[in-house]
Amino acid sequence: MSSTTFSGPVTSLNGFIGAVLSTTPVDATAATLTVTQTANAGCVITLNRAAGVAVTLPAATGTGSVYAFLIATTVTSNSTTIKVANTSDTMTGSAFVISDNAAAVLGYRTAATDDTVTLNGTTTGGRKGDLITITDVATNLFAVSVLSAATGTEATPFSATV
Repeated sequence: MSSTTFSGPVTSLNGFIGAVLSTTPVDATAATLTVTQTANAGCVITLNRAAGVAVTLPAATGTGSVYAFLIATTVTSNSTTIKVANTSDTMTGSAFVISDNAAAVLGYRTAATDDTVTLNGTTTGGRKGDLITITDVATNLFAVSVLSAATGTEATPFSATV
């Protein structure tokens, strides 16, 4: 496909076709994954590594891009982390955690400076089937939603580490 450059006013009666982003699922099995809007927005990223995956998001610019992460293999050593790309970006949102205690569902909110989701396979989630959805909502801001299961003395998956 080629591109065309225009100089001056352009009128379209039927709209313009924008960049087409990939929706093919991505299976992450390596120790690290650097997410990009072009390769990963709008598709499910399966985190398929028992030793965890260190995920780095692109910079938050307000694109509206959605990044969905599915834990496909329970984390059994180390942790899976999902971090922002720079010290200016933060996350806002919540985590709903199904506890291994008698029918308990726990909720956690991000703090003002949180920029990292950590799933350790036990107390902070990281079990097969957990779903983390992150949306680029504004410059320097991601909205995050974590649906997970945890064991032991459950704790928030959110922190400020970048």
